[in-house]
Amino acid sequence: GRLGLRLARHLDTVSVLHFSLVPVLMLLLSSLSNAFSISSAGRPSARSSPLMAEMANGKMLFDNVAREWRCKWQDDGGGKASSATLVAIADVVDEFLPQLKALDGAVVNRAVCGGCLDFKLCTTVPLATFGPWEEAGHPPEADFLAKLEAIPGVSMVETQTMTNQVL
Repeated sequence: GRLGLRLARHLDTVSVLHFSLVPVLMLLLSSLSNAFSISSAGRPSARSSPLMAEMANGKMLFDNVAREWRCKWQDDGGGKASSATLVAIADVVDEFLPQLKALDGAVVNRAVCGGCLDFKLCTTVPLATFGPWEEAGHPPEADFLAKLEAIPGVSMVETQTMTNQVL
């Protein structure tokens, strides 16, 4: 009786809601699929941003640029586990890391090789961030490099700018 009638009205309301929400959900899903595509590795990858640069006749697109600071460090017998030079380098990185991470969209990577005694700090930023940062002289680059050069056992302090694009 009454329970069946109430249930029927409820099901009609649910059906109406279901059919009226379907176009909204489809629109949302469509928007998400336009923002991301699935790469061959099976993970989402952002599509080309509006600010994209190209090289190699358009075969290499990029929207990130990296600034690398590097040097050689001296092994004082302790190797990478306890080198006084490497500890001092790490202290300088700790001092400047907050400034680098404050750059809009920055990703900072550190690479250390105990075999060839390389140290590299690479800050990758979007193109829109890189232009103004480059015009300003890549701060805090000058201060970082000066402190790096003052560390006993550090040599061949260099910088390099390059593209850095996730594929």
